[in-house]
Amino acid sequence: MIDNLDKSILNALTENARQSYAEIAKENGVSPATIHVRVEKLRKAGVITGARLTIDPKKLGYDITCFIGITLRQAGDYPSALKKIEALPEVTEAYYTTGQYSVFIKVMVRNIEDLQKLLIERLQVIDEIQSTETLISLQTPIQRSIRA
Repeated sequence: MIDNLDKSILNALTENARQSYAEIAKENGVSPATIHVRVEKLRKAGVITGARLTIDPKKLGYDITCFIGITLRQAGDYPSALKKIEALPEVTEAYYTTGQYSVFIKVMVRNIEDLQKLLIERLQVIDEIQSTETLISLQTPIQRSIRA
């Protein structure tokens, strides 16, 4: 289904989604029309699901990134707990997991005070949550998309 040209296109767009089809074509020795056709094929196949703008959270004042492991009271609490967690704007990612935690979330806040308020006033009061464990990220030394 996906050949080496498709992989090259995906990798180029992953590195720079604004790169022109002409630039990608030149790097691969094909025409820009070929790149256009391949990208459309990858979209229709669901391999390419969109393009995203990347924002530096620190430039917007979000200085603290945390990961919070959540243990639910019961496995059946997942759907209702997820709806309540999703309503928290500080939550940027959520994962339903195996192991110690039922749900693992990524949270971005401006400062420790905001983190404390989020935990005490809005997250730990969710009835379906039994307990949480918070890990504060000190840095993000690796941040990348999967390569084709």
